[in-house]
Amino acid sequence: MRKTRVVKIGRLRIGGNNPVIVQSMASTHTSDIKATISQIDRLSDAGCEMVRVTVPDIESAKAVGKIKKAIDIPLVADIHFDHRLAIESIKQGVDKVRINPGNIGDKDKVKEVVIAAKDYGVPIRIGVNAGSLKILKKVDTSKWDSKRWASEMVKEAMEEVEILEDMNFDDIVVSLKADDAERTILANESFAAKTDIPLHLGVTEAGALVSGIVKSSIVFSHLLKQGIGNTIRVSLTEDPVKEIRVAFEILKALKLREYGPDIISCPTCGRCEVNLFDIVHRIEEIVYSNKLLRERAKGKKIAVMGCVVNGPGEAKYADFGICGGKGKGIWIENGKQAKVIKEADWVNEVIRKIRSL
Repeated sequence: MRKTRVVKIGRLRIGGNNPVIVQSMASTHTSDIKATISQIDRLSDAGCEMVRVTVPDIESAKAVGKIKKAIDIPLVADIHFDHRLAIESIKQGVDKVRINPGNIGDKDKVKEVVIAAKDYGVPIRIGVNAGSLKILKKVDTSKWDSKRWASEMVKEAMEEVEILEDMNFDDIVVSLKADDAERTILANESFAAKTDIPLHLGVTEAGALVSGIVKSSIVFSHLLKQGIGNTIRVSLTEDPVKEIRVAFEILKALKLREYGPDIISCPTCGRCEVNLFDIVHRIEEIVYSNKLLRERAKGKKIAVMGCVVNGPGEAKYADFGICGGKGKGIWIENGKQAKVIKEADWVNEVIRKIRSL
């Protein structure tokens, strides 16, 4: 497993032996302080542990101070093009700044950001995106393969790291993202072999719900199983709250984090005589929108099965669950069949059981 330095971000620590942290990014205009705080509160309730906001102008940079005071998770300022916005965000009290080597400017501008970060004790994420590499302005990339893309991404990351470390600044996190899974994997593997800097994993412009989940799952599982990656963000063209659930489900499947229950349910077939789709969706909606229920059910396996072919067997090895018949189901707990429940009562019975845990 990869060993990294530890970087403190607000009350969190990433790297070392700390768990993989889940983060997201607000989709609001940062200058709209009320809307941004509201969305961050929703993200926090869903389990988000760190949140990033875009800072495209001085109004947004000054807004982050008020946002920071109103939320209870670490706040990251996302900076492009203007290094002065990074400095102002640092002064406003953010917990970390992200700068993009491809557009933040020359070495002197980066050094100004580092000086401010050192003065205020704020770490810096060097966020390399394949689509904004400095070299793209100089060369034709049409014949580049994934290895070449990854090599250039790592090169630009290392050049930026060198500027920071030459100033004795070590509170660094790096991300290397592309919209292509293979490029992202290769870049992160290569960088991980060169340094002990913690890595933030993500697939940029991953797409809408299905494509974004698929790409992120492939990249994260490949890297995290090697011990590469200390914090993750699933990028989806969706309500960012959905990113949190997906991220935790990936970590849960890899047995790296626990988050709510493990609800197992069948895909249904012609034997199913209950409305299993609706039942499972309602259970998930109730549990995952309620922090208390999510915590009570953490680590529990709950079976919600549509018929008697595999249902009793699957439910037997769950903590509790139901397997269906025609308009009814058998409640199974601790491997034993306990009672028969009408289909209309399935959801309430599952929620009742969770509340009693």
